[in-house]
Amino acid sequence: MLKPLSGRVLVKPLKSEAKSSGGILLPDTAQKRPQEGKVVAVGEGKVLDNGQVEPIPVKVGDIVIYPEYGGTEVKLNDEEYLLIDSDSLLAVRVPDDKPAAKGKKK
Repeated sequence: MLKPLSGRVLVKPLKSEAKSSGGILLPDTAQKRPQEGKVVAVGEGKVLDNGQVEPIPVKVGDIVIYPEYGGTEVKLNDEEYLLIDSDSLLAVRVPDDKPAAKGKKK
């Protein structure tokens, strides 16, 4: 496995949907690039001008959203990954803590 340096994050892109909303199978060339991925490794953190290390705001296992053409593609053991600067990450998916409503109360 790779260990990202500094403020970088190694992300395994999630598979994009191979069907359209109408159920039509899409060829690889027509599919959008995935913009969500699972963090598989993180660097030590970004070194600031004053010498302090700013921790990376994500951890291994987080699902992150990144720009469509963000990061550097890396292939390792026939698996594709993206090496992304942590400043380029757009969001982290957080679990919904609210229980699902099972019915309306009167």
